[in-house]
Amino acid sequence: QVQLVASGGGLVQAGGSLRLSCASSGRTFSRYAMGWFRQAPGKERELVARMSVGGSTNYADSVKGRFTISRDNAKNTVYLQMNSLKPEDTAVYYCNTLPVLRSWGQGTQVTVSS
Repeated sequence: QVQLVASGGGLVQAGGSLRLSCASSGRTFSRYAMGWFRQAPGKERELVARMSVGGSTNYADSVKGRFTISRDNAKNTVYLQMNSLKPEDTAVYYCNTLPVLRSWGQGTQVTVSS
């Protein structure tokens, strides 16, 4: 079973930056569009960034201009560079294929203090 392991989260002050990584154990990583999702306490999971197989990107309005998604197919890894972080970015962050095909995994906690 393919696993997606997210890492790179932590505690950061508002205005700070973090870079998240998500490594896939699958051998077909390059064939899928990938997305970064987040789930804050008491809220539904939401898609915040996506990257197509061809490299085009889309972002939720709430993160546009602050977050950047990228991928390294040779490493089966997708990244999320998060700048100018805000307390409302606090959530558990996950990656998955688009459409969602894999188990969610544990995600990585991002906590932004004010």
